[in-house]
Amino acid sequence: MAKGLSVNGVVNVTINMSPMAAGRRNFGALLIVGPSPVIDTAERIREYAGIEGIAQDFGTSSPEYAAASLFFSQAPKPAIVYLGRWAQTASAAVLHGGVLSAAQQQMSNFTSITDGAFKIDVDGVSKTVTAVDLSAETNLNGVASKITAKLTGATVVWDAVSKRFSVTSGTTGVTSALGYGTAPTSGTDLSALIGITSATASAPVDGVAAESLLDCVTALADMSSEWYGLMVAAPGVAEADHLAVAAFIEAASQSRVYGVTTQNPNVLDPVTTADIASQMEAAKYKRTLCQYSSSSPYAIASLYGRAFTVDFTGNNTTITLKFKQEPGVVAETITESQAATLKDKNCNVFVNYNNDTAIIQEGVMANGYFIDEVHGTDWLQNAVQTDVYNLLYQSQTKIPQTDEGNHLIVTRIEQSLVQAVTNGLVAPGTWNVDGFGQLRQGDLLPKGFYVFAPPISTQVQSDREARKSVPIQVAAKLAGAIHSVNVMINVNR
Repeated sequence: MAKGLSVNGVVNVTINMSPMAAGRRNFGALLIVGPSPVIDTAERIREYAGIEGIAQDFGTSSPEYAAASLFFSQAPKPAIVYLGRWAQTASAAVLHGGVLSAAQQQMSNFTSITDGAFKIDVDGVSKTVTAVDLSAETNLNGVASKITAKLTGATVVWDAVSKRFSVTSGTTGVTSALGYGTAPTSGTDLSALIGITSATASAPVDGVAAESLLDCVTALADMSSEWYGLMVAAPGVAEADHLAVAAFIEAASQSRVYGVTTQNPNVLDPVTTADIASQMEAAKYKRTLCQYSSSSPYAIASLYGRAFTVDFTGNNTTITLKFKQEPGVVAETITESQAATLKDKNCNVFVNYNNDTAIIQEGVMANGYFIDEVHGTDWLQNAVQTDVYNLLYQSQTKIPQTDEGNHLIVTRIEQSLVQAVTNGLVAPGTWNVDGFGQLRQGDLLPKGFYVFAPPISTQVQSDREARKSVPIQVAAKLAGAIHSVNVMINVNR
């Protein structure tokens, strides 16, 4: 064993690890909001990577499954979806027991009990369950049924997917409440066996009154920044609710988009202006998209599924939504005048053509902006924001308030813009609006973009004292997409 003085006194080496970079947002994440009570109002939102988990949790007859199946039916297949809970009607209080291990699920733990008992508060009233005989039960569903038969005001179920027992109050609304299970005065304690004690169960979730769709969406927006797209999978949603959510999404500080499917045939009437598409078009919503479908109330999920497979980190990966398909959605057969009406109202449709094809058209937001351009520029904004933040965040020293320091920021911005050119969002072209710096209207942008930062000497003193950078301006030319072709054939004989 080596002995003596520490080498640190002669050569002292330390390791400084730079912090992990902040990640960019996922612009392929859809949130489907639905009323099914699978997710309680405390959990609110749950992530899924495929349709199989949704089928297990929600069943194949739920509106959430119907929407998600259209989303995941696209090719290429999207990678992630979030399901959110909307208390469309008043909800009941629920107590989720702890997850039981395989050993704890063994029926021998239960069949030896003939005098099972426990205490639990239901809607503020103490209930005592006694004389539960489990000796003849063959599965955990039977155990739950026997306990329910002895419990007034609430039901107990075995959740085979989550591997836990859950207790649900028989009432709904703000007075619906549950406590933890506790040991009885006499009899064999069941509360610990089924995992509903304070030591193992999740916190009880009180019932809530019915909430508006807007209240639900604002709660989900506050709870999670992971989702980008939003749609509702629920029957009977009023157009006023859709418009209220559209207004919120438009005004929210974090960029998101909202999709609505309308089945109202009035959207095909050129005279009618009271339909949902006309109202959204009149409001000039940039962040709301609408689709007409007579066959599917959740057709917009398929459009989302195709849009959200774009990988902005790839090469030539951006798309236009026009000409794409919607697997699982029946294409509309409409007249030329009806198609023109939908186009005038900026309402998308999956439509049949007389050459045995069906396509999405026109792929626009309610204000007429193309969906792919809004989607792409949202990604670009986040890419530039995140990359510049990481420059400041990961610097071992500081970014100085000098021309050299501003150049570091400009360089980082240009790196983001280079990727926008690589993925096909931005391309070389003529700048057709007012210029700045050295850029003038009519100039060619050979790289597809131009970044201008004025000299640090021009910065006002108050901004310098506030440690701000100089204002940096960016010009980016969108690549666009060809949606129609006009060919003239001249024939000579």
